Amino acid sequence: MEVQYSKHTANVSATGAPHRSVHDPANGHFRALTLFAESPDCAKAARDMVGSYLRTWELGHAGDAAQLVVSELIGNVVHHAVPDDCLARPGAGRRIDVALMTWPEVLVIGVSDEDSTPPELAPGEFVSPELAGDFSEALLPDRGRGLLIIQRLADAVWWSPGTNGGKTVWCRLDLDRLWAEYSA
Repeated sequence: MEVQYSKHTANVSATGAPHRSVHDPANGHFRALTLFAESPDCAKAARDMVGSYLRTWELGHAGDAAQLVVSELIGNVVHHAVPDDCLARPGAGRRIDVALMTWPEVLVIGVSDEDSTPPELAPGEFVSPELAGDFSEALLPDRGRGLLIIQRLADAVWWSPGTNGGKTVWCRLDLDRLWAEYSA
């Protein structure tokens, strides 16, 4: 299948799924944003940035999942992150860095904070609701529901420690899968 690029059409594979932005089909994209947890609209700013760039890169079909992922990750920082002693300054805001990257078939989101405490990623599947019977509400964990949502939306979730403290939580979203769900 021959693919033609124009300003208004996406790069389409033989399966019909867009892989990359037509604005830079060979190299992918990278954008970053720094926020502060004390800002009352930091999650909205991150969602808006993600949505805007994905539309610009003609990857709008990934917008809903990516915006929910970044919103949940920002919420975790706002509600749970406590800066490491080496990073904390009295009266300073808690820094949050959001990175958005695309490659031919994937979208990667990274949210960095100043707390080096590892996130509590669920180790595997929870008990099936069918097995819980009338007690299905007992299956919900007391904490970590945001990360559980993220793990259901993303194709991979992991974290890495920062070089001078803090950490980054990473999520990979496969663009072919998102296109299939979007166009279904």
